[in-house]
Amino acid sequence: MKRYGILFTLLAAAVLGAAPAVETGELNGAAFRIDMPENWNGVLIVYCHGYNVKPVSYTGQKPEGLSVLAGAGFAVAQSGYSAGGWAIEEALVDTEALRRHFIRKHGQPKRTYVTGHSMGGFLTMTILETQPNRYDGGLALCGPLAPANHFLLRNVFDLLVVFEYFFPGALPPPAKVPSDYTRTRERDAEIEKVLDGNPERAGALRRLAGIRTNKELAATLVFFTYILKDIQQRAGGNPFDNRNTIYGGTGDDNAVNDGVSRHAADPRAAEYVRTYYTPTGRLTRPLLHVHTTYDALVPSATPNYYAELAGKTGSGELFVQQYVKSDGHCAIKPEQTTGALADLRRWAETGARPAPGPRQ
Repeated sequence: MKRYGILFTLLAAAVLGAAPAVETGELNGAAFRIDMPENWNGVLIVYCHGYNVKPVSYTGQKPEGLSVLAGAGFAVAQSGYSAGGWAIEEALVDTEALRRHFIRKHGQPKRTYVTGHSMGGFLTMTILETQPNRYDGGLALCGPLAPANHFLLRNVFDLLVVFEYFFPGALPPPAKVPSDYTRTRERDAEIEKVLDGNPERAGALRRLAGIRTNKELAATLVFFTYILKDIQQRAGGNPFDNRNTIYGGTGDDNAVNDGVSRHAADPRAAEYVRTYYTPTGRLTRPLLHVHTTYDALVPSATPNYYAELAGKTGSGELFVQQYVKSDGHCAIKPEQTTGALADLRRWAETGARPAPGPRQ
């Protein structure tokens, strides 16, 4: 009987044999890392990292991403992408180039799975939809599994538009963030102080965002402003249109809707965000998603969009969503991740679909 439930820890490398060989290098401007175990089990795990301001680099001196899985016999390949930020366009190309490089050097795997955290979870969904024949399944972790224009408009742009109304001038205008805007701890502290100075309006914003504390809200607002700058630079303008948006749950919806700034989207910018990426919901390989029940950056209800979309396209039985009872963005324990990966493998290899719901 095959064993799927293995504890993937660094200790496993010592127990199972020699430490994995680590290869680092660069493919078309993207750094990469491959962890290759001495006794490879034939399974390749392709890991997609989350949003990072700059391209990720690898030294090979310590475990990174899910490279510890190599201690349990898995080959693990991960690209740092050739660009930072919302690098969906680059990540798709760079990850595929790395997969092909792995095959040229090590041979065709028996099974290949894709996984990733946050934006990497979004990429996991995207890769399974756009490159289905190259993977046996995907494990998305804390990902915004919804169209990029929908998630970024409703969760990022709208929140900053209402913040601008409540606290004018505290952050740059959401439709035109200056190119030199940076995210710093000092700015987080400044915005937290602004929020603390008006508890009523801060409370309205927290309720609107589903965020519990001013500290979390401030960090989220500062980070979201950076994301908007990044996307505006990538797309060549503001991709988001809120002229038809009616805001609710603000405490004074009439005043807010009368007073918020309204913006039309630049058509080319909007098309860029739609392209990278709008999911179809059509799956031919199993996709398992795991999310925390409280997440200030990617609300836990966000992936419900994908569950509904997959159901509409007839792919509902190939999507399972589970949750862990934890607070924080991607606050998923290592044993929960490895357990989910074991469930995904079992699903892909035997057809035993995991049960939706809580993950212990």
